Amino acid sequence: MRLRLTEFRPRLGPHEHRVVQPRQPLRHTSLHAPEPVGMILGDHDGLNRLAGLFSFAAYSRRTIVHVPLRDGVPPDEGWGQLVDLVLVHHSYGLRPSKWPELRHTLKAGRPLSVRTDEARTERDAEGWRGRCGRTDFRDDLRHTTHARTFFLFGSRDVFAEAATALAYAAGWGPRQKRVTEGYSALVSGIGGLFQPPGGGHHYEVMVCFKPYPPYAHFKRPGG
Repeated sequence: MRLRLTEFRPRLGPHEHRVVQPRQPLRHTSLHAPEPVGMILGDHDGLNRLAGLFSFAAYSRRTIVHVPLRDGVPPDEGWGQLVDLVLVHHSYGLRPSKWPELRHTLKAGRPLSVRTDEARTERDAEGWRGRCGRTDFRDDLRHTTHARTFFLFGSRDVFAEAATALAYAAGWGPRQKRVTEGYSALVSGIGGLFQPPGGGHHYEVMVCFKPYPPYAHFKRPGG
């Protein structure tokens, strides 16, 4: 997949950071923070591009991927707080408390085009799925919500797994029953979220497909 991004090189103190954003907003895609259940709701374009952004994050250890989602078309369903999304490799060392200051420096960016490798992403996701049942498994997605932003910290393989879940939703969501009538469809979910000790409902982020109105424009693939 080809991703059209905007790249920023902000500096805080002695450190320069690399931040990328999608060049065009994901207008019909939203994220409700998990409290403990969250939801990504998007159309084909939004879910497909999110899959590409997760894939890009998987192989970009020194890059912060920022996806502004709060400024899109407000969703007509869902619950909880609408948030932006930040994807960061767990080795980067970004502290969420520093993000608002860093975000405010994103003034002048430059266009950037990158390509993702879907075959490599699928191989790494498959490797993650093959290991996740082990008792010593620790390769999960750490997460927190701060400053109306949902942060995910992970490794190459767990980001690749999330990318495949989003790609699956983008591809199969349009084929679900009643989506041509404007109904949403739960298609997949973001796996590997860290579950804090103590019991209670597990944290999860559902991935749902929904075309945007007017629904007469939407045609199911093959229809």
